[in-house]
Amino acid sequence: MERDEIPSWVLALDKETLEFIRKFIISSGSLKGMADEYGVSYPTVRAKLDRIIKKIELHSKEAEVEFVQMIKNLVIDERMSLEVAKLVIEKYKQERDEDR
Repeated sequence: MERDEIPSWVLALDKETLEFIRKFIISSGSLKGMADEYGVSYPTVRAKLDRIIKKIELHSKEAEVEFVQMIKNLVIDERMSLEVAKLVIEKYKQERDEDR
């Protein structure tokens, strides 16, 4: 996978967070296992996971805004018709909703 193919939300995460996600996957998503691994309580691990989820959601929203803004700029620059732009944005939002 080339660097430009890596989702922007992944690139926005620091090394420590990525390592936490790696360990979380290896532990089959067990928060209890993660608590044992880090030597902390279950609520502490849950709170860390909640913060990571918020980071990912926030960055995903930023990426969505950037995409929609790019399409709008193509209309403003008269490189795309308004009708086509509406279709592209609508299709993008449908696919995004299906992935959730």
